[in-house]
Amino acid sequence: MKDKKRDIRALSKEQLREFFVSVGDKSFRGTQVYEWLWSKGAHSFEDMTNISKQTRQMLDDNFVINHIKVDQMQRSNDGTIKNAVKLHDGFTVESVLIPTYSRTTACVSSQVGCSLDCKFCATARLKRMRNLNPDEIYDQVVAIDNESRLYNNMPLSNIVFMGMGEPLMNYKNVLKSIEMITSPEGLGMSPKRITVSTSGVPKMIKKLADDEVKFNLAVSLHAAIDEVRTQIMPFNATFPLKDLAESLIYWYEKTKRRVTYEYLIWKGINDQQKDIDALVEFCKIIPCKVNIIEYNPIDDGEFQQASASVTDRYQYHLEKAGFTVTVRRSRGRDIDAACGQLANKSSEAN
Repeated sequence: MKDKKRDIRALSKEQLREFFVSVGDKSFRGTQVYEWLWSKGAHSFEDMTNISKQTRQMLDDNFVINHIKVDQMQRSNDGTIKNAVKLHDGFTVESVLIPTYSRTTACVSSQVGCSLDCKFCATARLKRMRNLNPDEIYDQVVAIDNESRLYNNMPLSNIVFMGMGEPLMNYKNVLKSIEMITSPEGLGMSPKRITVSTSGVPKMIKKLADDEVKFNLAVSLHAAIDEVRTQIMPFNATFPLKDLAESLIYWYEKTKRRVTYEYLIWKGINDQQKDIDALVEFCKIIPCKVNIIEYNPIDDGEFQQASASVTDRYQYHLEKAGFTVTVRRSRGRDIDAACGQLANKSSEAN
């Protein structure tokens, strides 16, 4: 029965080598299979052409490769691509390819649904069904890398964990996926080209620092006043800004790397001068940069993009205080692929 077979990509290279020894084969066979599974991206044991048919059958009898399937691909007018990714158990997540003239970025998911409750995000309205496994995250990146080469004539250059889910609530699997993405035996990408975005889980930010990760950290901040942030991100009542600030100071002391704050501005919510002043003060805690992101509506109209003049005021006061600010325009909005819009609209699975 397929459901009794072991997921072969849950095994380390050493465990695979030990398995082959246990069945009377040579240990190097495990290394060969490991290479097929990761750097060559084999979808089935039949793909492993330098391994005997008898051995491939033995693998098929004992293991399964739970490979993802791009169930539906949508292309935006601006070149953005959104994948509806079908998982082995029937659930669907979404991932996005964002191209520019000089680079391509993969936005990948880490959970089916989300553990948190940000009111402005379509994904947060989905119940968290389960965490993604490392290989399921890895496969999203491989699929987008292939699309980048096909449609943009360049390999994937950057990865952001800003898709469905809170990455730090799937800590172990996210770090394992990044280990494989950056490994020479995987995709060999530089960790400096990977950004993990969190809504702010202080305990796990400290753990990132303790684990001496080499990738970049971004925080979805959106308000630097507790009352405002709790209104739009209710979990802030459990993880208030004081605790978040403390964890970020810890992060910087350990890593000496600045953090990126992602910031959406809404009409009537965080568009006052007091909101700007609070963000300027919060930015003084550790070295940082700010990405002001254009808001993408999610149908009900509760949240509306603030006027351009408010964005200009934010930018003026932040730059006056010496901080680097980037105003990011939406990509892929016409296919619901922009920030906060991933909600499996393209699939009936959930």
